[in-house]
Amino acid sequence: MSRIVLGVSGGVAAYKAALLLRAFTEAGHDVRVVPTPGALHFVGAATFEALSGNPVTTDVWSDVPEVAHVRIGQEADLVVVAPATADLLARAATGRADDLLTATLLTAHCPVVFVPAMHTEMWLHPATQDNVATLRRRGAVVLPPAIGRLTGPDSGPGRLPEPADIAALAGVVLAGGAAALPSDLTGRRVVISAGGTREPLDPVRYLGNRSSGKQGWALARVAAARGAEVVLVAANVELPAPFGVRVAPVGTAEELRAAMLAEAGAGEAVADVVVMSAAVADFRPVSVAATKLKKGAASEPSAIELARNSDVLAELVTKRPPGQLVVGFAAETGDDDADVLTHARAKLARKGCDLLVVNDVSAGQVFGRADNAVVVLGAEGPDTEVPHGSKDAVAAGIWTAVSARLAPPAGA
Repeated sequence: MSRIVLGVSGGVAAYKAALLLRAFTEAGHDVRVVPTPGALHFVGAATFEALSGNPVTTDVWSDVPEVAHVRIGQEADLVVVAPATADLLARAATGRADDLLTATLLTAHCPVVFVPAMHTEMWLHPATQDNVATLRRRGAVVLPPAIGRLTGPDSGPGRLPEPADIAALAGVVLAGGAAALPSDLTGRRVVISAGGTREPLDPVRYLGNRSSGKQGWALARVAAARGAEVVLVAANVELPAPFGVRVAPVGTAEELRAAMLAEAGAGEAVADVVVMSAAVADFRPVSVAATKLKKGAASEPSAIELARNSDVLAELVTKRPPGQLVVGFAAETGDDDADVLTHARAKLARKGCDLLVVNDVSAGQVFGRADNAVVVLGAEGPDTEVPHGSKDAVAAGIWTAVSARLAPPAGA
C-alpha cells in the first residue's frame, strides 16, 4: 500500500478529484487529501474525508502536535495535485508555503505530479509556461492539459484529463519515479496503431482476433504525457480516447493500412515515430456475402477461401521518410522449433523495423489483461527487457527505449 497525497486546488475541475480519490483508494492506496481553501468552495471537506477515511484540513494551524505541514509531505510516496490551477503552479514554482498544500510540496521527498486545469488563455500565458518549465526543471512531472470543453462555452487546452488517465499515469510514477514521465517527446509527432482488425464474412460475422487495444492505448497516453503530438489509429477498440490524443477509427486491415500510411507521412506533418501495436489480420475472406450466411441454406459455405492481407509493418518500413523510427510488435509463442525470442529476432530481421516489442502470449497471458511484460529488440542492439507491470508502466519502458534512439530535434 502506497501513501498518496492528493492536492486539490480551487478550480471547477475539483469535482473530478473525488473520482480520482476513489480510483486511488480502490487500488489499495492510503490517500490524504490536502485541498486549498479555494477548493472547498467546489467540493466540501466531508466528501474528501468520507472517501479517503482521513481528516481534511487546509491550514498549518490544525493538528499542530502532528506538525502536519511537515509530516504529510515527508511520509508520502507520491503527491498528485489535481487540478493544479495557474495560481497553484505559480505558488509552487516560487516556493510559497502559505497553506497546507504548498507547505507539503516543500517538504515532499517523493515524486510530485501536477495536473493543470485552467482556461486556455491562462495555460498559454508566458508566466504559466515559465512556471511549468521551472517545476519540470526541478524534477516534478507536469502533465499537459487535455483539450476540450471548459467552463461556459469555451473550449481548448486547459481541461483536466479524466481521472482514469490521471490514475494510470500516477501508477507509472509510483512504479518508476518521476523519471518514468520525462518531457523527452516534446515536439515529436508519433503515430500508433492499436486494437485488432476485423475482416467481414457477411453483414454479421467477421474474422478477428483477441487484441483489446489496451497496450496501444497506454502507449498513446504515456506518449502524450511525455509531450508528444499523438495520433492513434484504432481498430475496433471500445475505450475512451486518451487525453490529448487524436483517434482515427478503422475496421479492416486495409483501412488500417491506408490510415497508417497517410498519418506516418502526411505532407509536412511527418511522424517522428510510427508504432505498429495493432493486431492486423493476416488473411481476409476473398468474397463477402451480401446477406447473412445461414445453416442449411443454399448459401451455406463448405469452405471459406482466404486472401493474404498486405504486410502493413513491412510497407511502413519501405516507405518511411528519412529519420523516421518504425517500431513493430510481435505477439509470439514458443514451439518445438524455437523459443519466443528466437522467433521474434527472425521477425525483426524479416520486417526491417528499428525496434520490435515482443509479447509472450502463451496461454493468453497478455490479451485483455491490465498488466504486461515485454522485451524490446533492437535492429542494432541492445535489447531491453521491460519488467512486468501495468500496461502504462510497460509503455513508459518502451518509450524510454524509443527515445534513446531518436535523433535530436531539428535546431536542438
